[in-house]
Amino acid sequence: MKWFSAIILLVIGLDQFTKKLAVDYLSSLPDGIPVIPGLFSLTFAQNRGVAFGVEFAPPAMLLLMTGLITATVLFYVIRSKRQDAIFLIPFALITGGGIGNMIDRITSGKVVDFIYFDLYHGKILGTYVSLWPIFNVADSAITIGACMLILFHNQVFSHETMAETTDVR
Repeated sequence: MKWFSAIILLVIGLDQFTKKLAVDYLSSLPDGIPVIPGLFSLTFAQNRGVAFGVEFAPPAMLLLMTGLITATVLFYVIRSKRQDAIFLIPFALITGGGIGNMIDRITSGKVVDFIYFDLYHGKILGTYVSLWPIFNVADSAITIGACMLILFHNQVFSHETMAETTDVR
């Protein structure tokens, strides 16, 4: 459980450090810093919404939802008593990312984003779209954790049901 906490703290620390750098160095650059011109840049943005900047609830509700989801994940992990990496790593990434973005919502009401892949922007069915949002380290951790849960679904979630089935003998 120590390294579960260590991963959470690492994600939060890296997230907050990179966001501070983004505020200090990118916020005054409207076009950001092209890293791979036309594909990848560091571009400052602040987001009041959730994924893809969608604002579906008031800021206080988003903060409450993030807190409840984070608390639920922590409760589930602690209650499970599992120590295997395939179980703990995805939940540590999701928890660390959730807390990282929650810190932004508490301190400024907005989340700082700065990583931008310019995969496509233009019109689709007559509407202007940008295919990929600007995101941050916390968003990346949440996404990687969620993808791990999907990819390793059987190993992550079948362990408890297998144990219950085995105990019935």
